[in-house]
Amino acid sequence: MNPTTLALAAMSVSLLALGAPAAAHAETACADLVKTALPHAEITSAKAATVAGKDVCQIAVTSRPTKDSDIRLEVWIPVGAAWNGKFVQVGNGGFAGAIPRMSFNGPVKAGYAVAGTDDGHQDPVGTNASWALGHPEKVVDFGYRSLKETTQISKALIAAQKGSGATRSYFYGCSDGGREALMEAQRYPDDFDGIVAGAPANYMSELFGLSAVQQQALAKPGGYLGAPQRELLQKSALGQCGGEAFIRDPAACHFDPGKLACKAGQADGCLTAPQVASAKAIYNGRLDAKGKVLFPGYSPGAEALNGSWNAWITGPTQDLNPKAAGHQFSSNAFKYFGFQDPNFDFLKMDMGAQYAQAHAKMAPVIDSPDPNLAAFRKHGGKLIQYHGWNDPAIPPRSSIRYYEDVRKTMGDTGGFYRMYMVPGMLHCGGGVGPSGVDWLSLLDGWVSDKKAPGEVTATGGPGQAAGGPPSQVLCPYPGVAKKTGETYACAVAAKKKG
Repeated sequence: MNPTTLALAAMSVSLLALGAPAAAHAETACADLVKTALPHAEITSAKAATVAGKDVCQIAVTSRPTKDSDIRLEVWIPVGAAWNGKFVQVGNGGFAGAIPRMSFNGPVKAGYAVAGTDDGHQDPVGTNASWALGHPEKVVDFGYRSLKETTQISKALIAAQKGSGATRSYFYGCSDGGREALMEAQRYPDDFDGIVAGAPANYMSELFGLSAVQQQALAKPGGYLGAPQRELLQKSALGQCGGEAFIRDPAACHFDPGKLACKAGQADGCLTAPQVASAKAIYNGRLDAKGKVLFPGYSPGAEALNGSWNAWITGPTQDLNPKAAGHQFSSNAFKYFGFQDPNFDFLKMDMGAQYAQAHAKMAPVIDSPDPNLAAFRKHGGKLIQYHGWNDPAIPPRSSIRYYEDVRKTMGDTGGFYRMYMVPGMLHCGGGVGPSGVDWLSLLDGWVSDKKAPGEVTATGGPGQAAGGPPSQVLCPYPGVAKKTGETYACAVAAKKKG
């Protein structure tokens, strides 16, 4: 156990002991919590507020486990009867840089104590990683250390304020927060009773490699995919794989953009050879010299939707392509994580030796790919993972890859791990498919009431306004979606009931 972990463990014990006598008395006043002593951390403020109709104590902390660390975190604790006795830590997005307070309101409204961190640096631009230049400890803070600091400090402060700890502790995150969620299950399996990992970027360094391949293709002469090309791809994919507002059975859709290649003398309603190459790079993913998939690409069916490829992959126009989120993330990652060189151009990077060098440096710190969740299962933890089939930021098949790796490693995982793939959903939400699910309540029901999740009904989303269905039934993966919106697993269950 490293010194930081030992110090935090000692802090938890001491604060629990400090708070124990208060269990028979009134809660510690919010303002008095500023007097709480924390190793290598200080409480910068503790104030009463009203959030989502709940009276809460908002506590701000700065933690410095190393000389180069500056981890900001906040803990919001509902006071009195407003607290449901449970704690949830929420994940961040992108490269973080700010405490995700917008994610606090929902859990607070439901009665949870909630906490989050900026992952150890302060930056309003979530795609910027220049803070990592010359600061290796800040990269470790981003990768995983800030998560542990937040968990330990939050639990200790809850115990100090309430006189006892939370009855249940959960982690909930999507995107980078999904990466963090799986990092928690892998590195700190005893910290949480349940975890929700949405669209996890757990293969983060491989995501940067995938984006490099795609951006290099788009940057080649004639390779850019503008709005007309994205519309053509989407219309063709939807027509081939269902003809509806979204593809209900993405696993069975084998769309080949090569069939849209321009014929001799054709200029409209087709793709040039460089454009076909770009489309294939986006769909097929990163391949080796023999064409084997090293990391999966994106699924067809939402190429032209606003907030899809135009936001994450291509940008709205060619001149704004460098502003696309995927371009920004990958460029910054290789400059500041991989090579510590602000002038490094990932568009010229060799995807063999150079990428391997950067991956070897990044992956051990920022990736969370370990499929051995035995310790988390032994602890009694429950894990729910979800991913939109039309996610343009993190390939949905990367979630399937992780799920299958866990199954190969551990055998039957249904007793503690369920995954849901959501047709028509973009990154963490949105899209034309109904995607609204209260994942936290689903998790709490599994942990607290021993009610394992089965069929889940997703509702809401822009699809309703576009004439799409108001809801769709999701079942734990694996399953092949049918036109009814059910999956194969649901259909089999329905037949058995009949």
